[in-house]
Amino acid sequence: MIRLKITVFCLVFSATSFVLGQDFKFGKVSKEELTENVYPQDSSAVASVLYRHQSVRFSYTQGVGFKLLTDVHERVKIYSKDGFDYATVSQLLYKNGSDAESISGLKAYTYNLENGKIEKSKMEKSAVFKTSRSKYRNEEKFTLPNVKEGSVLEYHYQITSPFYSSVDEIDLQYDIPIKKLEIAVEIPEYFVFKPLMKGYLPISPKLGTKAGRINYTSKNRSNRYSAATNFDAQTIEYKINTTHYDIANVPALKEEPYVNDMDNYRSAVKYELQYIQFPQEARESYSTTWEDVIKKIYKSDSFGGQLKSGRYFQEDLEKLMAATTTESELIAAIFLHVQGRMNWNSIYGYGVDKGVKTAYKERSGNIADINLILTSMLQEAGLNANPVLVSTRDHGVPMFPTREGFNYVVTAVELEGGTVLLDATNKYTKPNLLPTRALNWFGKMIKKDGTAKTLNLIPKKVSRESTNVSVVLKANGDIEGKARKSYTDYDSYAFRNRYAAADEEDYLEKLENRNNGMEISDYAIKNKKTVGKPVMESFTFNLESQANIIGDKMYFSPMFYMAMTENPFKLEDRNYPIDFTYPWQEKFVMNIKLPEGYQLTSKPENMNMALVNKMGSFKYQIVENGSGLQVMVDLKINEAVISANYYADLKELFKNVVEKQTEKLVLSKTSSDGTADSSGKSR
Repeated sequence: MIRLKITVFCLVFSATSFVLGQDFKFGKVSKEELTENVYPQDSSAVASVLYRHQSVRFSYTQGVGFKLLTDVHERVKIYSKDGFDYATVSQLLYKNGSDAESISGLKAYTYNLENGKIEKSKMEKSAVFKTSRSKYRNEEKFTLPNVKEGSVLEYHYQITSPFYSSVDEIDLQYDIPIKKLEIAVEIPEYFVFKPLMKGYLPISPKLGTKAGRINYTSKNRSNRYSAATNFDAQTIEYKINTTHYDIANVPALKEEPYVNDMDNYRSAVKYELQYIQFPQEARESYSTTWEDVIKKIYKSDSFGGQLKSGRYFQEDLEKLMAATTTESELIAAIFLHVQGRMNWNSIYGYGVDKGVKTAYKERSGNIADINLILTSMLQEAGLNANPVLVSTRDHGVPMFPTREGFNYVVTAVELEGGTVLLDATNKYTKPNLLPTRALNWFGKMIKKDGTAKTLNLIPKKVSRESTNVSVVLKANGDIEGKARKSYTDYDSYAFRNRYAAADEEDYLEKLENRNNGMEISDYAIKNKKTVGKPVMESFTFNLESQANIIGDKMYFSPMFYMAMTENPFKLEDRNYPIDFTYPWQEKFVMNIKLPEGYQLTSKPENMNMALVNKMGSFKYQIVENGSGLQVMVDLKINEAVISANYYADLKELFKNVVEKQTEKLVLSKTSSDGTADSSGKSR
């Protein structure tokens, strides 16, 4: 199944007569499909799904039990070269120990129209690749052959899963349009799942039932003295609950910036197992409430069991406790010890990988290994510390009770003055500054008694990027000057993660390229790796052609290379929140020395604009200062997450930012008496 990132629009249910009359039997590709040049409802689409059928059902085998079977049949149309990526299909397959999901019955063809005839190209086995992605995931990927503009791709495969208690989330929207989508889910009455819908599409599935049958054979001896064996064929009938989704003309959904993860907003259905009950057997309950989820996670050996013993770090902890006098000092000392000692192996999970004892000895581990060590040390030191379950930004927000909704764990310490959040898996975090990957709305703190408390993970403190520039504008339109920049909190965290380990020469080359070929010299940086202090950099620069000279006039943007030139918000409407990750501020102060013989004749008007409820603001001011100008620009977003209700206001704010920062200032040559020559000629 193609895993596609998407954004959200509304669904159009009116199917075209072509879709209604189309034969989607495998291999029955039509000339009409091959000659279609653009998607009828969206000419910008690079590809579309002409048809997708996905069925999820349970199959019983005597001696083995139930397995989960998922059949996928998909037909994709390629309109342009930008759509060639859809010729590669990826399917993730879960594994746990010796049990693993597998793909069978794979067949794939590419259809092209050659001289009025339909030609098909079969995918060879050599185009299929199988790799291990992690301890729990394999990936099977295949690429269809002979793909051209106008091609139609078609493939079919079946996934067999021994994990019948887990039905993968079913996507109902992609980032390309879907003409026809059919989903069938058939679940035996023994398994009670709760369907959880998400997204903004008005989906109305059809519910029903049908009969199921299990045929099996039992054997027994006729009596204790006979060697003869009798075989009895028996049949068990049961009810199958069916759900069908039949949808036409699903539009492509355009992705916008500042979204934690589009999977949170796309339309999909997730089947959460409530309980299993076979005839004459006790009911086996699964996750139904947050309390149930939390208790099961905490009781597991890979989570709560890891917090029971602290002997492996006792000697180190005693040294740390002896060197500190206050709770704050002790928290900082333990945090820095774990952060400095441990190295993250890039594996996520709220359950340990190596186990805390082994991880501590080897100085490396997954997220749970490291942060459960941190939690355990804090607890052993007498602090009120507890683990906090988190879902990373790219994993989605667990809106419903589910163990699968979490893939991460951090640490919380409760003090009289508030709660301190800690994550020792990144070298550039600090108390109350988690890695940005973990800033996903909320976490569930688990206490020793098994109770849970929801913690808000959204940062409140504003991170600042400040720029001070002294610029000399030359008569030929070139500029030279000195710049000083500082980054605080999450801005400094982001800078360190991108550039702390980078080669300085390589960094400066990229910085020059980002700024239109600027030449940089005298570069210096402070606090590059000193967490807790602002990163500060300074440099001297030269940059050509920053002003347009027409006759006796000079036109330029006083923001020069620093101006925001494009509004990041382009959709007319938006249904999902604007997620900036953290509150931020960009502040510029520029002192510009004007070229001799020129005088200011026109400048942009000052602006002071604010969003409602103090969510954000934009200030722009130009002040004449002797032979020069001072430009002050301040763009501030005070909320990490802004409701979609304010999208129009936010879009308007950034529209004004772009217009104002790119607006030209006009200089005119002065006459001998010091006044501007409006004619543009000497007098």
